Amino acid sequence: MIKKPNPSVLIVVAHPDDEILWCGGTILSHPEWACFVVSVCRGGDVDRSRRFYEVLALLHVKGAMADLNDDPQQSPLNLDELKKTILSLVPDKPFDLILTHHPKGEYTRHLRHEEVSKAAVHLWNTEQISSPELWTFAFEDGTRAFYPGPMENADILVNLETQVWDQKYQLLTQTYGFGTESWEAMACPKSEAFFKYQKNPLPENHF
Repeated sequence: MIKKPNPSVLIVVAHPDDEILWCGGTILSHPEWACFVVSVCRGGDVDRSRRFYEVLALLHVKGAMADLNDDPQQSPLNLDELKKTILSLVPDKPFDLILTHHPKGEYTRHLRHEEVSKAAVHLWNTEQISSPELWTFAFEDGTRAFYPGPMENADILVNLETQVWDQKYQLLTQTYGFGTESWEAMACPKSEAFFKYQKNPLPENHF
């Protein structure tokens, strides 16, 4: 983990709730982190955006949303537009750490997760967003064989304490409002895993 008091952490995700599903326990375990969460979709969804900002308030972090297309057909986004959108939301300052999706996503399969990862990695590689470290979420679902779990070869594995996982679960079910039988509630990982990168540039075909 980062050995610096009050590190500045940028979290770039596709949807409001991704920040809780894939790294919510890690955020909760590090109240000293000064986090800024960017969600590129659902900003125009009045209910979902309201809940996103309620979650941020409960986490004591800041953030911003955009409203890029999130249709069920997953029509591809324009990558240049996506990168410009991310840059428009991110504070103009260096960060100590960036967290974002894995280039292959966390489960089979969600194009928006993959696109956001590609855009965020490119912005980091080209130093349009500055940080000495970038971590990608490290989950997989065995091609839908099971709910997403940590990849065995992840660089970082965070086993969440029961109290932390309970808080994470409550944020998904009570604040975001997902039912206890929903995919989000059933999937809610009790461990969080990451691949860690410290060298620029990271080859974008690395994965």
